[in-house]
Amino acid sequence: MMDRILEPELMDDPKQADAYARADFAEENQGFVERFKDYFPEFSQGRVLDLGCGPADIPIRFATLYPACHIIGVDASAPMIQLGEQAVKQAGLADRITLRCERYEEVAGARIVDAVMSNSLLHHLPNPLQFWQKLRQLVKPGSPVLVMDLLRPDSPEAAQAIVDQYAANEPDILRRDFYNSLLAAFTEDEIGSQLARMNLTRLLIDIPDDRHWVVGGIVY
Repeated sequence: MMDRILEPELMDDPKQADAYARADFAEENQGFVERFKDYFPEFSQGRVLDLGCGPADIPIRFATLYPACHIIGVDASAPMIQLGEQAVKQAGLADRITLRCERYEEVAGARIVDAVMSNSLLHHLPNPLQFWQKLRQLVKPGSPVLVMDLLRPDSPEAAQAIVDQYAANEPDILRRDFYNSLLAAFTEDEIGSQLARMNLTRLLIDIPDDRHWVVGGIVY
């Protein structure tokens, strides 16, 4: 198993953000919000925090599925937030989705939201334990949490094979970012160790396919 290779924490190049926003993540993102519904069938309303919301595709899909929720999307990339605000306005959801250009660790308050979700943020972070600690701080006890991210392959060659399989027709900039993200991602064992160290072992790890892990459950 190859060691983790960090990539830049922020996607603050407008070309990067634009390529990401234009990419077709519909299947993954819709699957993410439907997984939330499957995991937490009794959840229906409240304030939901999306850490690393990117261009806001998941908040838009979530708001559509949960009309009684207000979603707060946080991302430290200004170009991502700008693209997200355009998408939210176009979707007619500006009254229920609030986007903030802010680092996740700078989100103020404690026990302020009824659920937390995050997709593809953790692999950008040099200190994953800080992420889990912040998540625990922000969510009200007894609230649902769903986190998904990339799974680090065994080798650079395996990472390239995944890029070739799933992003063959994407622009070079997106293929490069996908490859670097795979190298920066965590393994299932590493995620399990992080949860254990943060006393979050009630959260369960699932490996839904060859390139993702999912952590979900109730935080008390």
